[in-house]
Amino acid sequence: MPIEPQTPAAIEPQPAEAPRVYRWHEKLASGLLILFCLEIGCFLTLYPWIGGIWETNFFSSLLHRGFWGNAYFRGAVSGLGIINLYISFTEIGRLRRFW
Repeated sequence: MPIEPQTPAAIEPQPAEAPRVYRWHEKLASGLLILFCLEIGCFLTLYPWIGGIWETNFFSSLLHRGFWGNAYFRGAVSGLGIINLYISFTEIGRLRRFW
């Protein structure tokens, strides 16, 4: 039995979906994600470039001093901070979906 192709007239129109209602916990979760990513992003972007604090913390004693003080490593940490800032600003833009 061959399958007949459907013509546009034979396809039934789909009913329009009702707009989704967001609950309070979804709004709260989005706000907490924004706050978390914004704080982590600011910290990771700025902290590696603060003078004596970066060299004298706990983690610098675990890693080799030359690696920890390397500008490329500091830049990579700052890059992670910029990614977190980007995520937070994107979520702020998406927060409009709740209104």
